[in-house]
Amino acid sequence: MKDFAGRTAFITGGANGIGLGLARALLAEGAKVAIADIRQEAIDAALETLDNQQAVGIRMDVSSRAEFADAADEAEDRLGPVSLLFNNAGINLFQTIDESTYDDWDWVLGVNLHGVINGVQIFVPRMKERGKGGHVVNTASMASFLAGPVPGIYNTAKFAVRGLSESLRYSLAPHGIGVSALCPGLVKTHIYASDDVRPEALNARGKPVDASFNAQLAKVHEAGMEPDEVAAKTLQSIRDNKFYIFTHPEFRDELREVFDEIIADYPPGDAPIERLAFERGRRENYRKARAAARGK
Repeated sequence: MKDFAGRTAFITGGANGIGLGLARALLAEGAKVAIADIRQEAIDAALETLDNQQAVGIRMDVSSRAEFADAADEAEDRLGPVSLLFNNAGINLFQTIDESTYDDWDWVLGVNLHGVINGVQIFVPRMKERGKGGHVVNTASMASFLAGPVPGIYNTAKFAVRGLSESLRYSLAPHGIGVSALCPGLVKTHIYASDDVRPEALNARGKPVDASFNAQLAKVHEAGMEPDEVAAKTLQSIRDNKFYIFTHPEFRDELREVFDEIIADYPPGDAPIERLAFERGRRENYRKARAAARGK
């Protein structure tokens, strides 16, 4: 995709941070934008700063299939068919897996993984049926590659989003629909305040809220990359049909180190010839799928 003008974009978590940066960038390109967010006051503030008739705000919870479907209908009724989908909404929980409860799992996976699934399930069939192409960007994170003990559930969700996105990229390539996984590092956002939007129904915590730690996180995020820079890199990567959208160069050497450790863990020796024959065919099909998705 080279031109965003006239297209309609749907951005979850669109009222601040990366989502709002994407909204500004797309509006500047002549796109129409639906900003979806769980916080009405944030939507109102975002729309006031944008002051653009091509932008609308829709309050919704991405973890709710019904709310997502209603929001999709409203966006398309007001702005026209959506062909740019940004599954960007995300929350975080800074604790280890062994400290977590089922409510912790349901909350984080509900937003960070099922929110992406809901966006794909609702919008992708419409894009395919219309036959006008499009692009899906799922916000993963560098946490989809780099997993420390904290934040455990967040890492789990982001690894899943990366795998989902790669598989989806290959299945949608024949339909002229691109897919990218956005993998930013530290960004100037309010994700450190995720507890503000945690639902009461999922409030059985494995670990109490640490207000002093959250205050430290707020200061850390102030040093993050500006959302507008992330947005500019994202739109260029869509134009270039890249799968991975890496915005933060400081992770390059660390990724290389991790990949080298992975390869080093492989044992010597060869597989039986029967298994090799199957794997050669699978490997060649995978290579063809990657090339087709790149348009080569």
